[in-house]
Amino acid sequence: MMGDKDYNQTVNNALDALARETELQIKDPQDNKDVFLHEVCGCMRRSYYDRFDKIEIQKKSFGNLFGGLIRKLPYGAKIGEFSIEEIKLKGQADMIVDDIVMIFRTVPSAPETPAASDILYLNGCMWIFNKTEGVIVYLAHDNTHTPFSVMREKKIFEETIRRVRVYSNLISEKKVPILEPSSECASCQYYERCFMKKNEGKQFSLTEMFGVKKK
Repeated sequence: MMGDKDYNQTVNNALDALARETELQIKDPQDNKDVFLHEVCGCMRRSYYDRFDKIEIQKKSFGNLFGGLIRKLPYGAKIGEFSIEEIKLKGQADMIVDDIVMIFRTVPSAPETPAASDILYLNGCMWIFNKTEGVIVYLAHDNTHTPFSVMREKKIFEETIRRVRVYSNLISEKKVPILEPSSECASCQYYERCFMKKNEGKQFSLTEMFGVKKK
């Protein structure tokens, strides 16, 4: 805070505006025939809440915006589609260079192996854009970059298609997807909807955590 101006709020408003411009927008949340690739490559419950009862992330990070910024540039990739019967699976790579599909991820430090969700996403993009080679580039906070090359794999895409069908049915039936616990849960804005309120002692319920109904 300097003088009478709240610069933090000004920055937050600017980041919010940038996020709206760079995020893929779902025109009709009720339309279960339009599914975006990013919705099924990560936690589908989180994607479902983002569709129907979204909680905005309080702290925007450059990592959330980086891929969207690249896609907005002239050499960024456009949205593509892959038909799965009556469902349109839509996806967008960050770049396509020399027939190589590329996605970028910002991370605190370089990983030894790519994240499973990133593999699913990149492989899905290769099928959507009919390419056989892809690269995931991890950009670390120390200004280093670590690329992983991936070849298109049919069996992995078959798993993506299965998840697309499941997610489409859940949207149609207005059912919240099952819990998919992962390392990302602790930082998810929907944590309390799936587990319990944070910072309220050490007691917790395993039945609540894993969605097991009490007898």
